Amino acid sequence: MPNTDLTRADPPTGAAMGDSRAQVLAVLQASAGPIGVGEVSSKVGLHTNTARFHLDALVEQGLAQRTSEVRAQPGRPRTLYSATADGVSAGRRSYRLLAEILTSYLASQSDRPVASAVEAGETWGRFLAERPAPYRRVDEATATERLVAALEEIGFAPEAVASGSSATERQILLHHCPFREVAEEHREIVCGVHLGLMRGVLAEQSAPVAAERLEPFVEPNLCIAHLRTGTKNSGTKNSGAKGTGAKGTDMRAPRTARRHAS
Repeated sequence: MPNTDLTRADPPTGAAMGDSRAQVLAVLQASAGPIGVGEVSSKVGLHTNTARFHLDALVEQGLAQRTSEVRAQPGRPRTLYSATADGVSAGRRSYRLLAEILTSYLASQSDRPVASAVEAGETWGRFLAERPAPYRRVDEATATERLVAALEEIGFAPEAVASGSSATERQILLHHCPFREVAEEHREIVCGVHLGLMRGVLAEQSAPVAAERLEPFVEPNLCIAHLRTGTKNSGTKNSGAKGTGAKGTDMRAPRTARRHAS
């Protein structure tokens, strides 16, 4: 599976296309072959004209295809519909429920839940990162640009800024959290994964810049990642737990009026 497929937004659900249309698509998906409007209408419980409207809309969306019935007898052939390859895989998704199950299990069953989350994030960050050519040095600016690009691809709406507190510190302002709903329930786990992702991306570059810590929800729509230049992320051995959160993650309550560098 290409790495870019993993960072795409979740596909639309059946509810997003409307319950009736989702039911029509489900009938096509369950059918062994192309079927007519009348069959769809009777199975879904819709008027024939309404069923035809949804079928034609599915064709326009690329989720269904329209063919003519092959008849050996005289008469006008019926129009038949079937699900396309995209239509077969379309339908309701419950990724948030899956995320809730996995994060809650990790939080309750692991002896080191946050450290494990950071380690998992770092492993995946290395996998998603753009690896430099052998023996090619990557400087701080290039590594930061690649990190910002990776975060943008995932959906964090990142913005790299300089920090006024230190000449060696950089910040990435994260204006959107694609894991927000799960993060609100399991902040330490989700933010640990996020910190690990950043560390993995940077570690794969072998550049002198490291993700030191992450401040989640300093404002309702803002998290801040703190980078340190002149050092490297050396791996998960430096991502152990400290107190209630992973080393480098600030799990305190949000500060809605916090001032940040710009």
